[in-house]
Amino acid sequence: MAYARFCAPAYHVGVALFLIGLAASLPEARAQAVREAAPTPTDSALAAVVDRQADRGPGVPTSMFGTYVRRGELLIYPFFEYYRANRYEYKPSDFGATGDLDHHGKLRTSELLLFGSYGITDNVAVEWEAAGVRASLAKAPDDPSLLAARTTEAGLGDVEGQIRWRWKRETDHRPELFSYAEMVIPHHRDRPLTGTGGVELKFGTGMIRGFAHGTLTVRGAVEYAADSTSHFDYGEYAVEYLKRLGPHWRVFVAVEGKQDEASAIVEAQLHLTPNVFLRLNSGQGLTKKSTNWAPEVGVVFSLGRH
Repeated sequence: MAYARFCAPAYHVGVALFLIGLAASLPEARAQAVREAAPTPTDSALAAVVDRQADRGPGVPTSMFGTYVRRGELLIYPFFEYYRANRYEYKPSDFGATGDLDHHGKLRTSELLLFGSYGITDNVAVEWEAAGVRASLAKAPDDPSLLAARTTEAGLGDVEGQIRWRWKRETDHRPELFSYAEMVIPHHRDRPLTGTGGVELKFGTGMIRGFAHGTLTVRGAVEYAADSTSHFDYGEYAVEYLKRLGPHWRVFVAVEGKQDEASAIVEAQLHLTPNVFLRLNSGQGLTKKSTNWAPEVGVVFSLGRH
């Protein structure tokens, strides 16, 4: 009898706990069923929900800082660049004079360039660039060779093309991943300041991650230069930050380098119309061998897609 009196309350308590637990689990079960029945969101839907593309839009990244191209869109970018390098490394033998020791002269370069990019698909783009250049090298004070005190060259500069491929779109769980390949066409091997002595190839990859406070890009490359003593070497690397400040302004900051050279870069982009924007860019050398100062100004025109 004592056992029965004990079991009855225990039984009722157990039943009550079971019913409470069942009632508590029903909302979660219904929520889980709804989640399982709901369609899995696409990458673009996820990006729209978190607005990870707010700074850059849906296009493929080009080699121009903070600039992206969409499918069916043609970008045309005429621009001007100036370089000032106070420790430009050269050998007198590069210019036909006697001497194979390295010296450091002062180089001044002005370039007028034309850049173009076209979005073939949502994930593949091509681009090209050609330059007209004028360069002047002041001979180093410690250079005893018969090289002229100042050497000046002018004419065609770099002529290059790239193909760029976005092979993973950004989601809430992973960054955007992209790769690119570049070729520089050799020409005027007798012009060491402005010509290209041999074919140059570059292969790189990078990732992009959008945040509420801005967009980060990290990239790196390896390169091949036919006229270099070491054909393969590390290419450019960069850490980049892009932020849209409103409907008209975007700002860009980066550290970019190559081997023992590194520069800090800042840029402002003013969007004059939906299809035209102004780029104002300045690079400052961070290491001894870097270009000391490299400003750039130009206007980007978007054609073929509105």
